[in-house]
Amino acid sequence: MKIIGLTGPTGSGKSALSKIAERLNFSIIDCDKVAREVSNETEIINKLVDAFGKNIIESGELNRKALARVAFATKEKTELLNSIMLPEISKKIEEIVNTLKVAGKEYILLDAPTLYESGIDKKCDAVIAVLADEKVRKQRIIARDNLTEQQAMDRLSASKEDNFYKEKTVHILYNNGDLDKFSDSAEKILKNF
Repeated sequence: MKIIGLTGPTGSGKSALSKIAERLNFSIIDCDKVAREVSNETEIINKLVDAFGKNIIESGELNRKALARVAFATKEKTELLNSIMLPEISKKIEEIVNTLKVAGKEYILLDAPTLYESGIDKKCDAVIAVLADEKVRKQRIIARDNLTEQQAMDRLSASKEDNFYKEKTVHILYNNGDLDKFSDSAEKILKNF
């Protein structure tokens, strides 16, 4: 079994690469979905409230938008969020990988925006980073997450710089809007694993 890590900053177009990998029979682990599951656990909610305040709770449940407003306001707060969430997410991913291994799956794509920060990259046979211009990323996350321009800029400024990914990753793909070119490049890389 081969595990391919997929990372990159918010709005770069990682989900487009995930769809291509799925067509090529990769099993996809969406770490954002795993994070949502983990964030519903009582113990984690309590840690998040301790770190970010009671305003992130609405009607007894975690309000993800309220958490995002606080957690992505500065790099330090984003790192605090990661220190709470990443160990739990890593544990859950390990369980999913083991289940897929037992099921005899040959290829796994691990879609993880915080792949390096969590240390999960060490479990990967290879890593692909998807990058895009900041202007393109801003437009994407405003449309995708229904954000204001300021909220989008807060998220972008809390993201790692492109050089962070370039220094650590062998396979870099740019996704600035030419989907045919991006798809061709992605398929070539994925088929070589």
